Amino acid sequence: MASSIIATPSHTLSPPAALSSAKLGAAPPSLFLALSSHHSPFPSLTLSCPNLRFLVSIKQLTHRAVAGATAAELDDKEEEEEEKDDGSVTKGLAYTPPTKPKKGKAALPYKRDRTRSKRFLEVQKSRDWTKDHDVPSAIMLMKQMASTKFVESAEAHFRLNLDPKYADQQLRASVNLPKGTGQKVKVAVLAQGEKLDEAEKAGADIFGADELIEKIKEGFMGFDKLIASPEMMPKVATLGRILGPRGLMPNPKAGTVSSDITQAINEFKKGKVEYRVDKTGIVHVLFGKVNFPDEDLIENFMEIVRSVGTNKPKGAKGVYWRSAYICSTMGPSIRLNVKQMLEYKPPPSV
Repeated sequence: MASSIIATPSHTLSPPAALSSAKLGAAPPSLFLALSSHHSPFPSLTLSCPNLRFLVSIKQLTHRAVAGATAAELDDKEEEEEEKDDGSVTKGLAYTPPTKPKKGKAALPYKRDRTRSKRFLEVQKSRDWTKDHDVPSAIMLMKQMASTKFVESAEAHFRLNLDPKYADQQLRASVNLPKGTGQKVKVAVLAQGEKLDEAEKAGADIFGADELIEKIKEGFMGFDKLIASPEMMPKVATLGRILGPRGLMPNPKAGTVSSDITQAINEFKKGKVEYRVDKTGIVHVLFGKVNFPDEDLIENFMEIVRSVGTNKPKGAKGVYWRSAYICSTMGPSIRLNVKQMLEYKPPPSV
């Protein structure tokens, strides 16, 4: 008899109101719900349910149908993308725009070569990156790769197993090059009394006492080496902030503080060079010009190697020599075989 009963206005609820106000299984047994054409996809269908369970089942079926249609659309889109074979690229989360091929220096494999000059790139083709050279062949190759319009200097660079932040691992010394440096060195001398006359006779380019100190404080730097007598050092100490960063501060280890002014001037004029380890543990020192004969460059170079080995700091541990390179001022570096370098002995004719 329930099918012949029509719900009274007091019991008639629209589907949204029935869903929001009634709990599942809690509707009154005599409630009959009619779905109007506004709320039901089937206008002629009239449903009666005692507890709304049938309506909830219809809602669940509707959600499943919508989800199935959405999944089918996604599958169709994926199939369409897979069927594309014309090489087109579809933009998405992983889309990467095509890049233009690099040209010129930008196409070079090594980043450091992209800022090099054409001359340098052409010159370095004659060296082998993977080969360690002995001293004579390295000197010969260095001279071949010096192609600038001026006469380049020959430089040596040694990487040592030193950490200069420790006092017992600092290295600073000087060495007399038998064949000279090929450079004209301007020497200044700070002395008093008779030593000033001695400096003038020995060929000092600049000499003086208090007046020279004042000129340096004002910014005068027209010299390459500054030699001081021991009695002038208390006054020279005031120039530390000016001379220190430039590497010109007189130092007994470098031979620039000496009571024998004449000998000190002659040594630097003839080719005495000073070297020290930098904060990365590398020593940089020049040993002549590329227009020197091979024998002269080899003799100067080996003298520096012996000096660096002789002045090894007491705090140095493990392998002292880590690597060694030579190069011209504007040329690429050439790696040396460290073992062969230390054992090399020039022929008697050199």
